[in-house]
Amino acid sequence: MPDSPAPAKAQPCASSLPLIHWHEGGAGHAALWRSERGTPPPKRVVMADDTTTADTAYRLACEGTALLWRGDFHNARQLLQALARRADNTPARKRKKAAEPVALVDAFNLHRLAQSQRSRMLGMLLVPFNADYSVPLRRAPDVRVACAEAWGPAVEGIAGDSASDCVASLRELLGITSAHEWRKKGVEITALGEPPNNRIHPHYGVFSPLRGEYIHLVATAHLPKPPGGQALLVAFDIGTGTGVLAAVLVRRGVGQVVATDQDLRSLACARDNLARLGVDSKVQVVQADLFPDGRASLIVCNPPWLPARPSAPIERAVYDEGGRMLKGFITGLSAHLAPKGEGWLVLSDLAEHLGLRTRAELLAAFEANGLRVVSRIDAKPQHPKASDASDPLFAARSREVTSLWRLATIH
Repeated sequence: MPDSPAPAKAQPCASSLPLIHWHEGGAGHAALWRSERGTPPPKRVVMADDTTTADTAYRLACEGTALLWRGDFHNARQLLQALARRADNTPARKRKKAAEPVALVDAFNLHRLAQSQRSRMLGMLLVPFNADYSVPLRRAPDVRVACAEAWGPAVEGIAGDSASDCVASLRELLGITSAHEWRKKGVEITALGEPPNNRIHPHYGVFSPLRGEYIHLVATAHLPKPPGGQALLVAFDIGTGTGVLAAVLVRRGVGQVVATDQDLRSLACARDNLARLGVDSKVQVVQADLFPDGRASLIVCNPPWLPARPSAPIERAVYDEGGRMLKGFITGLSAHLAPKGEGWLVLSDLAEHLGLRTRAELLAAFEANGLRVVSRIDAKPQHPKASDASDPLFAARSREVTSLWRLATIH
């Protein structure tokens, strides 16, 4: 199947996008402002080029002044790297690393605050785009397809202003091009069989299934039997994302899967992947908040693991303020399970180690909603941060366990 740049979400018209304003060459200019994080356009913008030093750029960015790049594209990338090095080696950060240990929940909050401040500063280096998403800078790569995949078809810019049609941060552009490469290459999933027909192609803004332990758990847990008189097992995949778990269930022999998600990018991504894998005839992809209509003998959910506010759309796969999705799944599970059916909750205990949730609270939620634990299957994460002692959250990550909770109704 060709990797077309079809939009993954409804795109705004030009009139709905905010504008960024600046002065250049003695005249005022304006362009459409694009920010995946939803940050407002910077109020202060100055021109920058190959003569701009890293120290000057860092000082301006820390003050909240954006730099619209007019020099060589590769030099802009090098400047961004220099800004990142300065951000990571400030005296304040060194003092924090040398300070006395703090409670993990405080370390988590401080880490997120520091990451947010770092991201805001690095986002102050901006690049212009033409109407077709080409970048009018020396040695700039061709990013038109990547931007169309992320932003949808180009919208008309500001009439009469030839300075640029839209502006975005260089950091966001690099994220877009990286996502485009992942989408082309795909991620090999051993649970889907032998290569080459075992790859998932994540779209921009959809969380990539790089942590394989949760997929392995779903691929190996004992499947419930279909209800009496039915030949095929029907399953729901709640919050399908890339569609990887729905595909794994079909490859395991599940007869019919209904995969749900609220995000239009995820729905498009899941449909693309399921078609690539040749299992789309057995999976119905539905836009829904958690559960679709009806009941199923198996309901699988891998909700965001940390009950905290996401700072960008891509973070919604990891952060869920107040644990809304987890609570919604537990609350509604009994009403959607077929007789003798099971709900599979795939959840990391990282939130417990960080002090954001307790095991007792999770078990109490099961009981309060008429659920019992049939069994629990555990797996240790294999991602690099689990063994990186320099990570500020290493004390929690090193103890993290991902579990598949097999849940059934009490009665």
